[in-house]
Amino acid sequence: MNGIAKRVAAFESQLRKAGLRMTQQRRLILRILAESDDHPDAKGIFSRAFACDPTLSLSTVYRTMKLLETQGAIERHAFQDGVSRYEHADQDHHDHLIDVETGAVVEFSSPEIEALQAKIASELGYEIVRHRLELYGRKLPAPSRRKARA
Repeated sequence: MNGIAKRVAAFESQLRKAGLRMTQQRRLILRILAESDDHPDAKGIFSRAFACDPTLSLSTVYRTMKLLETQGAIERHAFQDGVSRYEHADQDHHDHLIDVETGAVVEFSSPEIEALQAKIASELGYEIVRHRLELYGRKLPAPSRRKARA
């Protein structure tokens, strides 16, 4: 079983635990979500799924995403644009850099940042139990050839 199939099976298991039956539309939503390597919002998932099944409703996508979030199978992020975006919860911890011009979300990990956060928390008398770090930025222009030669 490949990674996508395992993820779909895990999503299905989470929904069954919630007492839901697996419909073809839910399976389609789960497959679209499992194949996603970006941070899609519900409308993006709907658009991808609707191309395969035009009888799908946006409300079915919203309900399914809410159930997956409640079950801990996915994480919801509300970045600066206010749109809820989703990602798989089975990933290692990482932080996000959001491009303010394109909306692209870049995942990154930094042991230095993690160590600094733990140090700051400890100095203040705390232990970090969870956190999210979101950086917002704009891509710098590539250096010109002339500057590179200088």
